[in-house]
Amino acid sequence: MRGLTRYQWTVFFAAWLGWGFDIFDAMLFNFVAPNAIPSLLGLEIGSPEAKDAVYHWTGIMTSALLVGWAVGGIIFGKIADKIGRTKTLALTMAMYSIGTALCAFAPNIWILLLCRLIAALGIGGEWAAGAAMVAEVIPGEKRVEAGALLYTSAPFGLFLAMGVNYVIAGHMFAHDPEMSWRYTLAFGLVPAIIAFIIRLFVKEPEVWENMEDKESMGKLGDLFKPGYLPLTISGFLVVFTALIVWWSANAFLPIIANGLAQIQAQADGLDTAATLALGEKWKFNTSLYFNVGGFIGTLLTIPFAKALGRKAMFKIYFFCSILSMLGTFGLDLSPEIRLYGYFFIGVFVFGVFGAFTFYLPELFPTRIRGTGSGFCYNIGRIIAAAGPLLVGAASTTEAAMNVLFWIGFVPAIGILLMPWIIETKGRAIVDQ
Repeated sequence: MRGLTRYQWTVFFAAWLGWGFDIFDAMLFNFVAPNAIPSLLGLEIGSPEAKDAVYHWTGIMTSALLVGWAVGGIIFGKIADKIGRTKTLALTMAMYSIGTALCAFAPNIWILLLCRLIAALGIGGEWAAGAAMVAEVIPGEKRVEAGALLYTSAPFGLFLAMGVNYVIAGHMFAHDPEMSWRYTLAFGLVPAIIAFIIRLFVKEPEVWENMEDKESMGKLGDLFKPGYLPLTISGFLVVFTALIVWWSANAFLPIIANGLAQIQAQADGLDTAATLALGEKWKFNTSLYFNVGGFIGTLLTIPFAKALGRKAMFKIYFFCSILSMLGTFGLDLSPEIRLYGYFFIGVFVFGVFGAFTFYLPELFPTRIRGTGSGFCYNIGRIIAAAGPLLVGAASTTEAAMNVLFWIGFVPAIGILLMPWIIETKGRAIVDQ
């Protein structure tokens, strides 16, 4: 990345913050779910009825988030081609910030679901605008590095969500779990401030500005024309495979960690307060393993993609995703040792997403780059929403881990679909 101008770094950092806070707002709810859901349903936190409700409603909330994410990604991907990358980036950041903050004031579970859907529309739309903006501003020879580094903001977002929850729910308001989740979600408003700053200092990419026929840009139907359909299929297939596994594993990470902590606490004879404290600690540690693994895995896409090509890279990540999921949820491990498996899940299940920020913009020309990237990155979320629902239907930690074990075979589908994946190594992006 050496040699970039100050402005190119500004654009990159704006997109990096946009995606990082995107993940921050998306994941914040998962950390507060064990307290938020029972509170809104009038159940005692930590009771058997509360645990069942948490699994059930986290599955519903996550699936609703994915559907809203998909719709927002498609709509705002098209808008990014029409009105510009920078305007869309700021608009979507403001939307997901306000939606998440409104969750803090939800009086019941249904209003919470509605606010999550509002946030989901913005969360889905931000990625396509940011990825297209970076691909068009950063020089072509640095596109892989920029794309992969752009996705390192995702572990940052997860780590930030984990940290905010740990400080507020684990320390500042640990004595009041019925309210601590509201204070945590209120922090979701922070990205709106960043969005305002971005609009002040970042202009539209010259490539987009120089497009003469703006009316012809962002047409969703163009993705299915003979010349572009193979590109659309290629982008959809690799993302769809990765989405199912990532969301199934990550959405329930705090709940799995909390459930394993309760199993360990029961074996150690801990009281209720100590059990709650152990749950917060294990959620923090497990998220840390997952995020560090994801950060490393994201960076590894750079040498793999440049040396081996995109298709070989995807094969490696999908094969190792199978091993990490089956090992973590299939081997006979103690509760605490099992949590270490999330590091390897992070490297491969999480890490492969670092490739999509450079692979999808490489596939499409400028006039449908936002539309195509947004569609491929998001449409699969509608189908992937079934994954969290399946895990959420499980009534115990053991049952949820059994479902995750079988989801570990999903990446094999991605390997079988490789003949339809288009190689983009050495390809210049098409500016038309």
